[in-house]
Amino acid sequence: MMAAGYGEMLRTRHAARLLAGTLVGRLPSATAALAIVLFARAEGGSYALAGALSAVYGVGNAIGQPLLGRAVDLFGQPRVMLPSAVLSALGMVLFCLVGLEPLPLAYAAMAVAGFFTPPLEGGLRALWPDVLKREDRIHAAYALDAVAQEVMYAVGPLAVTLIVAAWSEAAALLVINAIGVLGALAVVTSPPSRKWRSAPREAHWLGALRSRGLLVLLGAFFFVGSALGSISVASVAYADEHGGGMVSSYLLSALGVGALIGGVVYGGRQWAGEPERRLRLLVAGLAVCYLPLLLVPGVVAMTVLAGVAGVFLAPSLACAFVVVDRHAPRGTVTEAFSWLVTAFGVGASIGIAVVGPAVEYGGSDAGFAVAVGGGAVALLVLLAAQRSFGPPVAVAEAGALPENDRIGAVEPGFSAGHQA
Repeated sequence: MMAAGYGEMLRTRHAARLLAGTLVGRLPSATAALAIVLFARAEGGSYALAGALSAVYGVGNAIGQPLLGRAVDLFGQPRVMLPSAVLSALGMVLFCLVGLEPLPLAYAAMAVAGFFTPPLEGGLRALWPDVLKREDRIHAAYALDAVAQEVMYAVGPLAVTLIVAAWSEAAALLVINAIGVLGALAVVTSPPSRKWRSAPREAHWLGALRSRGLLVLLGAFFFVGSALGSISVASVAYADEHGGGMVSSYLLSALGVGALIGGVVYGGRQWAGEPERRLRLLVAGLAVCYLPLLLVPGVVAMTVLAGVAGVFLAPSLACAFVVVDRHAPRGTVTEAFSWLVTAFGVGASIGIAVVGPAVEYGGSDAGFAVAVGGGAVALLVLLAAQRSFGPPVAVAEAGALPENDRIGAVEPGFSAGHQA
């Protein structure tokens, strides 16, 4: 039954192409941190310099995603996504050409590559309701999207290491980014992408951020991201305390497998009730499943606990995608999804920054405590802001349904208006 549901969704015209194209197009951002560090080290740079270059890319990405998402809502997907994919790839080409000298140019190349990373995630989620039509298929697509992210983040770094082994670090950067452009091209040349138009939007400089419900969601997933980022560092510290080697890979792989299982099960059935309430329950499950990590038992038991910790991650993301679509103001759906990507990514970066000193002074126990704290705060944000995060009220004008109404209702107070 579960496989049949996913199969029906993927057999829908254009669905498989859009999902595959988006995943391939996102490979550069999924592998950037590793590829940049490997290239910088190969050029003779220190780990500190390599980390700084990677951080510039990450900051550029965090700034660019919502801004490019807003541009997509205003001008359509092909006019924004393909040029930005090309510019991002050219930034990486420049980085490969100049190396680390002159250093300001290398930093500029990283800023360009990060800022112009196309908002393919938000774009795909904006397309799903028009492509799939039915609510059950859309929810399955969101779940499969979250699961596919786990696969991509597992396969991407492996692809980088294989290209480095076969050719060089520079070749890895160039090949991955060329593949990314091809993925973006596959998406924007598809009929759904070319035909898609955002609903008319009211002029407001805050754009999607004027939705209180969306702000609550972004706050919660900032802390979910911080928890996930801290687990990656705490896993390395745990490995150092338990013989090193591949131990950290075991933990992170188990976390990914848990997320895969949870996402597939969640997307394989229909769920009754409001997604806002369901999201609170899923994030509560996420926070509770982080708690056993504080036990830090032996490697085998810890690997099992890491798998359990990942079970609610993909379902929480999939449900969050539905909630974003319900709360995004009219004409801002791509921007709203892009803000979720940014909040999650910035949270992960902050989590990594915070967990470093914690591990330094308290070992892996303290590192996993940061992750537990992140999960708990995410849940508290959702619980403390229940009034703002309740289900949106359906307000649809005859003949001018907001795009949010494709799968649910729309945030109150956002009626049709002129373009921002």
